[in-house]
Amino acid sequence: MPSTGFNPENLKGYVPDEVIAQIPSVAAITNALRLAHFLAQCAHESDGFKVVYENLNYSADGLKATFPKYFPEPLNESYARNPAKIGARVYADRMGNGDEASGDGYTFRGRGYIQLTGKSNYANFGKAVNEDTVASPDLVATHYPLTSAGFFFDSNNIWTVCDGGSTDAVITAVTKKVNGGTNGLAERAQLFKEYYALLS
Repeated sequence: MPSTGFNPENLKGYVPDEVIAQIPSVAAITNALRLAHFLAQCAHESDGFKVVYENLNYSADGLKATFPKYFPEPLNESYARNPAKIGARVYADRMGNGDEASGDGYTFRGRGYIQLTGKSNYANFGKAVNEDTVASPDLVATHYPLTSAGFFFDSNNIWTVCDGGSTDAVITAVTKKVNGGTNGLAERAQLFKEYYALLS
């Protein structure tokens, strides 16, 4: 059974102070194991807790490579380097968003350390924190980057995967739940081991 007597302050110097300050807002973090898994994923997904907005500033070639279904040639040329238009198209008519013309796809683009995306997810998260994050979506990036990541873990039942232990197999399983694959697995594993050692 993992130790519950962990001290997030042990992460000072390794994790930004503003991240440590937000840890109590994630109620499901009840032990060092969960916290280490969670922060390792957040750190990787946000480039070391620096990125809280999804970057949709793609070139024409980038659109073709990343979203071939949405941007066949020559459409990719007319959307290139226009994040608002790109987001509106890529996320239209799903996750509670309206059509492309509504602009919802860009309004409710990914924010937070693990990108909360889509109007439905913003609405559900807003209820969880008692804020109107549909009317004020930037709150997810400015006030709740870590809390929204915790909401993602809650919504996708990732905490129980974390509870499996500290093995490479568990780190891989958590990564697949967060990423949909194993992108950046080596860094995620290294971060987990570093954080878990500091917290244990």
